[in-house]
Amino acid sequence: MRYEHVQSDVTVVGGGLSGVSAAVAAARLGQKVALIQNRPVLGGNSSSEMRVWVVGATGHGVNRYARETGILGEMFVENQYTNPEGNPYYWDLIVLEKVRHEPNIQLFLNTDVHEVEAEGDELNRHIKSVTGWMMGSERKIRFESPVFLDCTGDGLIGFLAGAKYQIGREAKHEYNEAWAPDVSDNITLGSTLLFYTKDAGRPVKFVPPSFTKDITQTPIPIKRVLNSGDSGCHYWWIEWGGEEEIDTLHDNERIRDELWSVIYGIWDYIKNSGKFEADTMTLEWVGSMPGKREYRRFKGDYVLNQNDLERQTQFEDNITYGGWSIDLHPPEGMYAADYTSRHYHADGIYQIPYRSLYSVNVDNLLFAGRSISATQIAFGSSRVMGTCASVGQAAGTAAALCVDNKATPREIYEKHLKQLQQTLLWEDASIIGIKNDDPADLAPQAEVMASSHISRLAVESADESFELATDVAFLLPVDPGIESIQILLDTADDTIVEVEVWDTGRPENYIPHQLQVRDVQAVGRGSKQWITFNLPWNPENAQNAFVVIKENPSVSVYLSHQPMSGVLSFIKEKALNVARGMESLNQDQLVVKWNMKRVVRKPFCFRLVNETKAFEPGKIIDGYQRPYGGAHMWLSAHVKDGAWIALKWDKEVTFNEIHITFNDDVNEDLINLHHHRTEFDIIPELVRDYRLEVLEKDSWKVLFEVKGNRQRKRKHVLENGVQAKQLRLVVEQTNGTSYAEVVEIRVR
Repeated sequence: MRYEHVQSDVTVVGGGLSGVSAAVAAARLGQKVALIQNRPVLGGNSSSEMRVWVVGATGHGVNRYARETGILGEMFVENQYTNPEGNPYYWDLIVLEKVRHEPNIQLFLNTDVHEVEAEGDELNRHIKSVTGWMMGSERKIRFESPVFLDCTGDGLIGFLAGAKYQIGREAKHEYNEAWAPDVSDNITLGSTLLFYTKDAGRPVKFVPPSFTKDITQTPIPIKRVLNSGDSGCHYWWIEWGGEEEIDTLHDNERIRDELWSVIYGIWDYIKNSGKFEADTMTLEWVGSMPGKREYRRFKGDYVLNQNDLERQTQFEDNITYGGWSIDLHPPEGMYAADYTSRHYHADGIYQIPYRSLYSVNVDNLLFAGRSISATQIAFGSSRVMGTCASVGQAAGTAAALCVDNKATPREIYEKHLKQLQQTLLWEDASIIGIKNDDPADLAPQAEVMASSHISRLAVESADESFELATDVAFLLPVDPGIESIQILLDTADDTIVEVEVWDTGRPENYIPHQLQVRDVQAVGRGSKQWITFNLPWNPENAQNAFVVIKENPSVSVYLSHQPMSGVLSFIKEKALNVARGMESLNQDQLVVKWNMKRVVRKPFCFRLVNETKAFEPGKIIDGYQRPYGGAHMWLSAHVKDGAWIALKWDKEVTFNEIHITFNDDVNEDLINLHHHRTEFDIIPELVRDYRLEVLEKDSWKVLFEVKGNRQRKRKHVLENGVQAKQLRLVVEQTNGTSYAEVVEIRVR
């Protein structure tokens, strides 16, 4: 046996997506990080060992402009290119390479931490070290650092350190949550095993093992959808272990055996009942580790609760966001006789406060993932891996600042909160509603010039007609106002067409909130008529308009197959149009009723008669990195005409670093495995070929030239710095769109 000692700045225990994001975030900020994972692969529930797809704030397309950026966003976009088929082993490589790319990370796989040395009384604990055993290597390793992150999911490190925590459901009186039970209990969400199938191309028999469950004696064949070709996360509902008498941690082996019996029972039913066309189908893979949904949740200085999600509470210490529905399953899991998941979506994404990321009583412990400080009901949304990863980046960033400032996590909140938020923005993390306010950024001090910009907002390519059998709508930026809008129509008869303009309420929401103006026009029979609607609206602040075209069976409108950034389309669905497995969403919620699934990347044809300022060059320095009450980006005229944007200072400035954020359409719902496939490997809006230049005397000198870009955020470092009065970005080609689309340029 070998005894080892590792000294680092930050110790991260747990190599799921929250731990990976935390480790990478801290390492990029210059800290030496030990990342410890008790499995041979990274990725946690998303890894090839578990094969759960990564979902997050998009809610499978229910929320708009909600896809996570930052470290998870980088992995999503890279996976889209290298792994469009959703191979789980390729996803493993994406996650592994994200870690290996950081020289400041020491990675310890197959290392199980089960010892924690901590000191202090119950109210003020301090972790000195953690110790792990590296399986297969007989190495016992002691890890020391000023700051520790528990990203284990089950919360073992915090538990052993004496951190306060909660298991199960809080009583209604504790946080006044509408969904909470009257009395607290130990009920949790159960665990799941998945399986994959394939067509062998010839008849394959299946002889069930002795422990196979006869599922005809359960509610499963009646209450569930079974298809011979389904596999993977279509069977997320194979879930068990949530009832009060079962402990999802200590009964893990029992839960696994029960889940196995049901998987083989389902496959026996599909293969041998004669009710399915499955002669040539075979099992390709069956999971061996239950994917846990829930166990300990730590107590922080703030406990996120149901009311915060429903009201979209605005936190001063906002450090990321969530958006998955509050998604709570019955404790009986797959055996529930009347199975209904409970779903509730807020009107848009909700904020997560930093105070929910550190321990109330262990002074050097941060946590990320499903164990953050939240009630069981709020956890029902924040538990999904996309949100866990964005929380991980925030926690890792905070840990790095703890080291730099020689501060505790709580002191980061008390004394360095602005630094934390601004650092997250600098790293393109998933944070919304906060502006860049970095005094070291030279870009806001410059005048912004460009070759051109889109000032006439119109979608005119009519590629598909759409009958107004229900209300439809489109969202567009209003900057500074609306005078009138023209809409392309077909009318089968002389008729009346009604159009309304609504605001969206909060800048992060994309639903109709308050009616602002309406117009009705008499339209004669005809095809492809541009009809003008007088819709004067001049809001005090630039924001989005939700333009509703009212139902009229005599009228058809037109969809274009050419997307337009800043413009979204909606259909007011009369029947639920959501991803399978989410059928219990409340159809009356506007965010569900006004659905995009049939019209994603297909804008309705319209013309905004007056000019818009929504895409002016100055948007690249307005401080926002994501859509928020507007697109917040520069759009050039056609790239083929030559597209450039430049920063011009009054006097010569010196800088060492240039950051560019390109538009990667954060409305596009990407996925890591096999839920759905996006039609393109690279986001078309991303700039592909570009160069950065500075003006020297009367000519432009090239600093950097990039070909084949497929990333949202590009960082360019000049080791010896450069002095200049003008910096120019020249866009030579995009990955598919006609416009150069740039969200932000920063210069330090």
